[in-house]
Amino acid sequence: MLGVKEQLEVIRRGTVEIIPEEELIKKLEVSIKENKPLRIKMGFDPTAPDIHLGHTVGIRKLKQFQELGHLVVLIIGDYTGMVGDPSGRSETRPQLSYEEVRKNAETYQKQFFKILDKKKTEVHFNGEWFSKMSFQEIMHLASKFTLARILERDDFAERYKEQSPISLHELFYPIMQGYDSVAIKADLEIGATEQKFNLLTARQIQQEYGIASQVILTMPVLPGTDGVQRMSKSLGNYIGIDESPEEIFGKIMSIPDELIYPYFELLTDIPPVELRKIKKELEGEEVNPMEWKKRLGSEIVKLYHGQKDAERAQSEFEKVFSKKELPEDIPRLTFDWPEKKVWIPYACTATNLMTGTAQAVRLIEQGGLYVNNERVKSIDEKIDVDGKEWLFKLGKRKFAWVIPIYKPKSVND
Repeated sequence: MLGVKEQLEVIRRGTVEIIPEEELIKKLEVSIKENKPLRIKMGFDPTAPDIHLGHTVGIRKLKQFQELGHLVVLIIGDYTGMVGDPSGRSETRPQLSYEEVRKNAETYQKQFFKILDKKKTEVHFNGEWFSKMSFQEIMHLASKFTLARILERDDFAERYKEQSPISLHELFYPIMQGYDSVAIKADLEIGATEQKFNLLTARQIQQEYGIASQVILTMPVLPGTDGVQRMSKSLGNYIGIDESPEEIFGKIMSIPDELIYPYFELLTDIPPVELRKIKKELEGEEVNPMEWKKRLGSEIVKLYHGQKDAERAQSEFEKVFSKKELPEDIPRLTFDWPEKKVWIPYACTATNLMTGTAQAVRLIEQGGLYVNNERVKSIDEKIDVDGKEWLFKLGKRKFAWVIPIYKPKSVND
């Protein structure tokens, strides 16, 4: 293991708070002396089917702890996931069924190990302990925390003040997350800044059960591609780690310039010396931010798809946007239609380019749908149905040859 000073330099990178840092120093000293890895916890509620770059901020910090010689303990919240974390929420989350949570969890487990070393990772579902608890044990756990303390939370306090509904099961979330730390004897837990209340609650719950309190480490919430709101699938400003190399690269190229440095710091393996260089150049005017953005896109694609795919994604982007050329391998999509013309939004759905005509209509209204390099100006426009190939461009990165085939209805249809 590295010494305490060297480990702290790695641990502090990109973090917001370490609470309390003096306890972490003591834990590291004991860990080095006894050659015993710390147990580094992070929990995930599988409320959505896959992981995006926002999730990887914490996972990458876990990876750093693994490289320092420590053990990562992942908690998949099959029980807390049915409650839903109320942090930052202005209303009760819709409850997921146990089957939905478990199905999402399967995908999470595959995606975790695109980043983490499986040999240095423990994975637990918190149903391992919650499913076995008697009602008496649940009451015992609930007695460890007061309603007054729960209502100190800004989100709960605001909802209570406005007389918005607070379901009783939501109040259990912080103490359930806290008990996870008791069950696995966590030395340190990582979470986003908005998780701070839950993480501090875990320290108190551990004390109540006679276990040494964990240190908490908070990480910043990653802004989405819009540069305004947190990255979220529901907001459409996310970059999924399982998306295609071209899609990831293209989305990175669309982020505001002010996100370039934080994305480098939180999402890549760029060493500190080079990070300082990037920051300095971005603050000046000599280097075009576009060049660093290309490097960022390449680094992120390389992490999840490899060097060759990163090079190809950059080449495709430059073809389409810098040289105004078409990308390679544009799909050719055909469908039968019984009339001489077909409504463009329907052509989008018939070829599965979009999930519904309403989505296509919105894109047209936003000026983001092109046919044969001409912007579609009206939602009422149609194209001929005669086997002719029409080049559809949806947004900035999605292309397809759409080929409607005229097939009149027979008398028997």
